[in-house]
Amino acid sequence: MFDLPPETLALRETARDFAQERIAPHALEWDRDRHFPLDVFREAAGLGMAGLYVREESGGAGLSRLDAAVVFEALATGCPTISAFLSIHNMVAWMIDRWGDDAQRAQWLPALLTMEKVASYCLTEPGSGSDAVALATRARRDNEGYVLDGAKQFISGAGASDLYLTMVRTGGAGADGISALLIPKEAPGLSFGANERKMGWNAQPTRQVIFDGARIPAGALLGEEGQGFRYAMAGLDGGRLNIAACSLGGAQAALNIALDYVKTRKAFGKAVVDFQATQFRLADMATELEACRSFLWRACAKLDERAEDATVFCAMAKRFVTDTCHRIADEALQLLGGYGYLADYGIEKIVRDLRVHRILEGTNEIMRVIVARRLVGKPG
Repeated sequence: MFDLPPETLALRETARDFAQERIAPHALEWDRDRHFPLDVFREAAGLGMAGLYVREESGGAGLSRLDAAVVFEALATGCPTISAFLSIHNMVAWMIDRWGDDAQRAQWLPALLTMEKVASYCLTEPGSGSDAVALATRARRDNEGYVLDGAKQFISGAGASDLYLTMVRTGGAGADGISALLIPKEAPGLSFGANERKMGWNAQPTRQVIFDGARIPAGALLGEEGQGFRYAMAGLDGGRLNIAACSLGGAQAALNIALDYVKTRKAFGKAVVDFQATQFRLADMATELEACRSFLWRACAKLDERAEDATVFCAMAKRFVTDTCHRIADEALQLLGGYGYLADYGIEKIVRDLRVHRILEGTNEIMRVIVARRLVGKPG
């Protein structure tokens, strides 16, 4: 765990090169124009990045969660927003591979793995965020399948995605009443809200997904009825590692920008980097990044091994890494002074993008709840 194997290092190099050549040069423009670069996503898919931990027999890369985290960190050095959406897409593809039947894998995975079709994950609702068990979107069975009514909130890719993996209530109150459905964009009765105006993550659309008597065939059920919440939480274990990796990549990019700046900027007759206060700040930032990286890799190993405490380690890593990396990015902005506040240098975008990582995939307050329940012996 102290050194990555050669094949993982090669993956990182490929992802880093792609980030610098195809993502970073356009990141500020995409953010400004709220542009969702599907062509670039499809190029990434051509390198195997749309099904990183989908099994090889299903057409995926069959990689470990550690491999995936290394890839998402490298991609996020180009743009955290792009890397984060690719993480969401990977999560949906993996869930179909893990719990879907042969017909569902054949229907969806070939197009998802090339990103000819794009997928979104739909759990949060206008009235249920952290309290996900309280979701109210209802799926009622009839002779033709399911009829859906309700809405999902803050859905990345909504309106652009072709597939919506959606948690719905098919039974009574509580987790056992929740199921997962694979809902195509063209489903009758499915519509979308306005594209939200956001602080960051502007290179991917965020909308409500609205179901008004939406008709879904019975074959859209993923796995078993009543198991949707368990599937959703299993998906989020990996999603939390991925979003932590995206935070790492963004913070590393911010540190790199700040380091280049302080080497050339002069104040009081010498380069800013020559001040000991600057050097100490840079040293602390680099040390904290390495601490985050080591912790994240350990949590990845726990999930790869299906360790009994994997969920707790995923929660710990998500909380620690996203909090720390957002603060590092803000420190990097401070080193640039007024220039850091300007869009041209790119750091203010990283600060904006990383801020939401402390909220999504389970807020960092909920991560503390997961850890605390484990510590005091209460059920999760």
